[in-house]
Amino acid sequence: MAGWNEQVIDEFRSNDGRTERWGDRLVVMHTTGAKTGEPRLNPVMGMPDSGGWIVVASKGGAPDNPSWYYNLLAHPELDIEARIGGGIQTVRVRARELTGDERAAAWATMVAVAPGFAAYEHKTERVMPLLRLEPVS
Repeated sequence: MAGWNEQVIDEFRSNDGRTERWGDRLVVMHTTGAKTGEPRLNPVMGMPDSGGWIVVASKGGAPDNPSWYYNLLAHPELDIEARIGGGIQTVRVRARELTGDERAAAWATMVAVAPGFAAYEHKTERVMPLLRLEPVS
């Protein structure tokens, strides 16, 4: 039986980049393991923003960050699959962690669009990292 990530990715790919839960706001990140160097696929909500996407390392409000966050810190350049136009496209991006006012503005937008992130924030004492995935020229 396929795991949760595999089911989400299959739904995304079978429906031209749409899922029931996230609509067209899902990206599939092709990360490289920080410790193993192995390829990984991570489906996450990706909020379109200034030509890129914002992702939240929420892990459902767990006390620790998701593994993919550390993978992006170690290997910030990656491919993502995203719905662009009427279908899925692969885009080369560079991950950059947001801080200060830039993070605050992005967080306000994320919570307005997906209020579940506010609930995750209340479940944990950590500040959930926000990253912008910016297309590489």
